[in-house]
Amino acid sequence: MNLAKKIKFHLPSHTYHILKLIGEEADALNYKAFCVGGFVRDLFLNVKNFDIDIAVEKDAIHFGRILSRRLKGILVVHKKFGTATIIFSGKDKNKIKIDIATARTERYQHPAALPEVKFASIKHDLYRRDFTVNAMAISINKRSFGSLIDFFGGLKDLRSRRIKTLHDLSFIDDPTRIFRAVRFEQRYNFKIEPHTEKLIKTAISLDMFGRTQNQRIRNEIILILSENEPIKALCRMNQLHELRFIDRELKLNKHTMELFKAIRQVQRWYNLYFSKQRAVEGWVIYFMAVIDVLSLRQIKLICEKFVFKKSDEKRILSGKMATKKISRLLDKKVKICPSIIYKHLQPLSYEVILFIAASAKTKKAKNRLHLFFSRYNNIKLSITGKDLKEIGLAPGPRYKKILNRILYAKLDGKIKTKKEEMELAKK
Repeated sequence: MNLAKKIKFHLPSHTYHILKLIGEEADALNYKAFCVGGFVRDLFLNVKNFDIDIAVEKDAIHFGRILSRRLKGILVVHKKFGTATIIFSGKDKNKIKIDIATARTERYQHPAALPEVKFASIKHDLYRRDFTVNAMAISINKRSFGSLIDFFGGLKDLRSRRIKTLHDLSFIDDPTRIFRAVRFEQRYNFKIEPHTEKLIKTAISLDMFGRTQNQRIRNEIILILSENEPIKALCRMNQLHELRFIDRELKLNKHTMELFKAIRQVQRWYNLYFSKQRAVEGWVIYFMAVIDVLSLRQIKLICEKFVFKKSDEKRILSGKMATKKISRLLDKKVKICPSIIYKHLQPLSYEVILFIAASAKTKKAKNRLHLFFSRYNNIKLSITGKDLKEIGLAPGPRYKKILNRILYAKLDGKIKTKKEEMELAKK
């Protein structure tokens, strides 16, 4: 099967041109070069994927150096893994990134260990991959440009919408493939075939997650929760008992499912009205929902166990500490000054505020959160610290306190103009 026409139709012209040049350079150096991985899979699914991975049957770093000079790209080398990345910038190249790797095989010294890498043929390179649908390649050498290479029935499984592993020790060698199986299954509405599902359950029963680096597991969690429809993937994980690696007793219950639905609604609301204010990382909100049934102490231990970045840990913990308290405040039937709502919400990340919005029970609370995003958070002072200095106040911590008090007065409608701000500052 030749896919040259499909590639040309699928890719932007500048990306297609670069791919042809890579093939020509491979011919000149007597290299065999192939497109591999997700790009090949998504080409058949008619899914836009311009992250192109190239595998060559010789030295990828040497090839990358020559190619980057010819294409005038920026070269980043990873000697340890025998890989190189070429980044093209500028309008004509549209910031394309091409990853080039030497075709290789991997050997695992013991289950869940990081693999030992050995350079090999394209067939060996494809055999080391996670699933048959990801183990296809396309030749990009000039004479064979577009020729499909499919040793393991990937196209057949793709057409049958089936997730199938390449060998029985796949999940023992690398347990993080379990997450990827669920992610691909739910993203493309595929089905993990029975034998592969049996292998997943066996790996889970052998506690293979306990032998895997927690940072790698954390990265897979983030990828799953970053999917467009993470709820389906989470439910599938729960069905396969995959949530136990986070906490032994963790399961999705009715409360969690209600939170998931509420988060989805809140995300749509935010994207419709306020997405230009600040980008939001949806995975953080969903993760807070997954672990909401746990105590603050348990959540702290999870953050430590999976070595979350400090900024992520801060958001996750503040969500646990702030949600109930602020929800009670926002639910109050009595009038609340805008400055009070602002004081409580402004220090929090948008992810935490949106989690609070998903947790809110009353229409009054939701209206107050809407006002925070639409009005309170957009009110700015006309005066600055420079104005305070000009009226004779020495710079110091008082500046922040004074400016905050003036802002709260403006939020509450007590002052409106710059003149009124200055008069209050003098007081």
